Amino acid sequence: MRNPLPTLARVLGTRPWVMRRSGVIVRADRVLHRIFRGRVSLVGLAGLPSVHLTTLGRRSGAPRGTNLLSLPDGDGYVVVGSNWGRRRDPGWTFNLRAHPEATVTVAGREIPVRARELHGAEYRRMWRRLLAYWPGYGMERETAGRDLPIFVLTRSAGAAPVSRGDRAG
Repeated sequence: MRNPLPTLARVLGTRPWVMRRSGVIVRADRVLHRIFRGRVSLVGLAGLPSVHLTTLGRRSGAPRGTNLLSLPDGDGYVVVGSNWGRRRDPGWTFNLRAHPEATVTVAGREIPVRARELHGAEYRRMWRRLLAYWPGYGMERETAGRDLPIFVLTRSAGAAPVSRGDRAG
């Protein structure tokens, strides 16, 4: 029998009331991440892939962490700066643009990655894939009134993981 939770999550992800509850969802997800050391997330419980992205703050240089829905892409990950439909890109997008070396934690395992932001035809192709994967991105883009940044995170051979003394942001 197939797990019905991913389908349910995708349906709920297109509901505006879910975006309005984003603060509660984000806080609960952070708590789960800390308690279970990156092995459990709300997105994961819903049967969808997620990563805990740790970036370096563009101004502070301090580690900043956030949990994100991800689209597996070969041996890497695709993440979207939707910011729950807010008008401004999330802080982690600015951090990745300044410092593309980062770390993702997947199932409790830290993986050094390098970020690359997509543009042009590559962006449009990936956007179609992302909408098929998570239809809620369409609503978030419309609500935000901006194109949502898309980053491909590829494994960095030999790079040291970003320190885990992270804070949200």
